[in-house]
Amino acid sequence: MFTRRAALISAAATALMLATPTFAAGDLKLPRQKVELVAPPFVHAHEQATTQGPKIIEFKLNIEEKKVVIDDKGTTFQAMTFNGSMPGPLMVVHEGDYVEVTLVNPATNTMPHNIDFHSATGALGGAELTLVNPGEQVVLRWKATRIGVFVYHCAPGGPMIPWHVVSGMNGAVMVLPRDGLNDGKGHALKYDKVYYVGEQDMYVPRDEKGKFKSYDSPGEAFTETEEVMKKLIPSHVVFNGKVGALTGKNALTAKVGENVLIVHSQANRDSRPHLIGGHGDYVWETGKFSNAPETGLETWFIRGGSAGAALYKFLQPGIYAYVTHNLIEAADLGATAHFKVEGKWNDDLMTQVKAPAEIPAPNTN
Repeated sequence: MFTRRAALISAAATALMLATPTFAAGDLKLPRQKVELVAPPFVHAHEQATTQGPKIIEFKLNIEEKKVVIDDKGTTFQAMTFNGSMPGPLMVVHEGDYVEVTLVNPATNTMPHNIDFHSATGALGGAELTLVNPGEQVVLRWKATRIGVFVYHCAPGGPMIPWHVVSGMNGAVMVLPRDGLNDGKGHALKYDKVYYVGEQDMYVPRDEKGKFKSYDSPGEAFTETEEVMKKLIPSHVVFNGKVGALTGKNALTAKVGENVLIVHSQANRDSRPHLIGGHGDYVWETGKFSNAPETGLETWFIRGGSAGAALYKFLQPGIYAYVTHNLIEAADLGATAHFKVEGKWNDDLMTQVKAPAEIPAPNTN
């Protein structure tokens, strides 16, 4: 029986049936390091600079298709994810390391999947070599030759590509210089904390009464979701998978005097990150650490299909809103995060000279 699932698998496989390069499975004579990934906004432990030689860094990504709630109204969404999170985990290596990824597509899934690393060279970023059907896994190795932050995403072919990307199948890789970050003038830059913010545009269909629809599987959602996608008007624009994912009890934390590196990715649409009450002290707007960072930015630009990084030293305590400065998307569609910063207030930087009071009557004398 030719099912919808079989049709999707066939379509994806056909789209990728190009001349697939031979993959040399032989081991390199290098030390190996296995990394346990963590869910964003957090990032696995890593060295900012290293005196060690190149390694083979091993990562494992499990593909998970699942229904999730994406706002406080109970709207459900058929998500497709790497390791169960939107975005997928940030993977950190150093220039010259080899990235070895085991991509697992459990038999409980319904779709073929793969992975395209914007940081890798060749074979559609690895997409040609990693297409796996449910019940399969594959191992890909690529050399980190370019430094910066880069997007990765699923790219199974044709209309499946945008659908899988906006359904949550995207993440980022950070390739650090072996001697760490610098200001472009030879001065080292270090961060006390790093957070990964993945921006996601979502396209949830509505019923005839204008209410968001719910589906029992990704395949069931595809046709109507694609119709919404073609109009290019998202129903939600969120950070890390849902409205409010990085606010309230989930707010990002810091202390006055700490340098915080914010990695921001958008795998599909342009974005304009802005830290209300703060700045980008050093900003790699295109995400590439081989370029000197810009300094003192109020808002920076993340091109669709890329990632950027901004380093900021918090100077005042309080709640900072981190938004995309399309404020309609920030306030109405969900693209807002909060930084909760502890420390002592500095009146020299800002003070309320007079509290709000009634406007005095004009002096008629």
